[in-house]
Amino acid sequence: MKVEVKEDSEKVYKFILEEVDSSFVNALRRAAINRVETFAMDKVMFYENTSVMFDEYIAHRIGLIPITTPSKGYNKNDEILFTLEVEGPCVVYSKDFKSSDKEVKIANPNIPIIKLTEEQRLRLEAKAIIGNSAMHAKFQPGFVTFNQTDEDKFEFYVEPFGQMPPKTIVLKAIDAIKNEIKELEKEAK
Repeated sequence: MKVEVKEDSEKVYKFILEEVDSSFVNALRRAAINRVETFAMDKVMFYENTSVMFDEYIAHRIGLIPITTPSKGYNKNDEILFTLEVEGPCVVYSKDFKSSDKEVKIANPNIPIIKLTEEQRLRLEAKAIIGNSAMHAKFQPGFVTFNQTDEDKFEFYVEPFGQMPPKTIVLKAIDAIKNEIKELEKEAK
């Protein structure tokens, strides 16, 4: 196998894989999409919502906000608390959330959540947990695709949603594949 990196930035990671087949490349793509673990808001507790939107609609929007996921130090049992307290008139943005952990924060501060008019209030808490997109799409770390340019040559493209750098997504996907192979090997013995 040959690897040639074409672009390595915070926004995009492009590389070419040669001397591999499509099943290998697709396994890597699927692991990058489904097996990389990220934080996402999972449970939302509303204390006050005088807006015109239902709690469930707002909770769904909140769940899709990308949250930074540091490389090390967190496990599946960790929960990060985010709080939000705003009063209209205003547009509520993702930057209005306060995190209980300075390392785990909103990835994009400019995502609009809801518009509040005069005297409308929104007060809530949301718990972020670690998961992967096999559990729910809100945990997906980014857009991952490949293009076959020759019989055994593939151009890979990774664009993150903000949880982590694109190269980290690929490295974590490789680790996930290794771990699954180790588990299979244990069962086969």
